[in-house]
Amino acid sequence: MGEVLLVTDADWIAQQCEAALSGDHHLHRVRRGADTLEAVEQVEPDLVLLDMQVGNMGGMAACLAVRQEEGMGRLVPRPVIMLLDREADEFLARRSEADAWLVKPINPMRLARLVASTLAEASTPA
Repeated sequence: MGEVLLVTDADWIAQQCEAALSGDHHLHRVRRGADTLEAVEQVEPDLVLLDMQVGNMGGMAACLAVRQEEGMGRLVPRPVIMLLDREADEFLARRSEADAWLVKPINPMRLARLVASTLAEASTPA
């Protein structure tokens, strides 16, 4: 069972992610983007799932913080998926170095497939 860190302050997003992933993954949740790095260090998730709209530190800033810590060698690299509000936000997801993204509302089957394929791609040797 894979470990997934979900960063969202929206209960409905957490419920949809839990419904989509609970059979194959154990979800850990933080409600503040500013808590992302500490949670990554504590949980050591296989994947980070970031909501674009999180109060106090959005998904883009949280993703950039994770990538910066990975680049400095302080965190083990791991895939990051962003949950976007609209298709135009794909530009921001690319800029923040997210591995993949999904536009809300969340389709549980699409999310489950995206998580599985992102994890598979991350575990494939380069």
